[in-house]
Amino acid sequence: RTAQIADLAAIVGIYNDAIPGRMATADTAPVTVEQREPWFREFDPARRPLWVFCTSPGGPPQGWLSLRSFYGRPAYRHTVEVAIYVDPGAQRRGIAIALLDHTLQEAPRLDISTLLAFVFGHNVPSIALFRRFGFDTWGTLPRVAVLDGIERDLAILGRRVP
Repeated sequence: RTAQIADLAAIVGIYNDAIPGRMATADTAPVTVEQREPWFREFDPARRPLWVFCTSPGGPPQGWLSLRSFYGRPAYRHTVEVAIYVDPGAQRRGIAIALLDHTLQEAPRLDISTLLAFVFGHNVPSIALFRRFGFDTWGTLPRVAVLDGIERDLAILGRRVP
């Protein structure tokens, strides 16, 4: 379902849970709900949604997927960046698969023709997830991130939507 402002604390909690693993985000310290409010308000359910996955109606989000405009220029209006985060206690239960499958089904309605994912090169599970959905490596930015003193590559994965 589309995320509501009431979901923001859970969304931030799931995101913050990903920071210590140094696999899914370049943030190195937790963010606050207040810091994320402007980010949350940028989403538009009709064009650039933020979806949450809940295991029960009215239950808390167990994962989320965001679609953000790529590069902010009009010529890229049909291209989005995908981000997926799943609560550590709910991983390997098909939540990311369900969210990404939903995204591919909704992409034509949202006027999206290209999906991009920016994934650390050492994040093998996320790369495997995107490959499962037909994403290919479209580029690599070598050693652009430094996490705990270790330089990390950023893979650019992409997929066209028919």
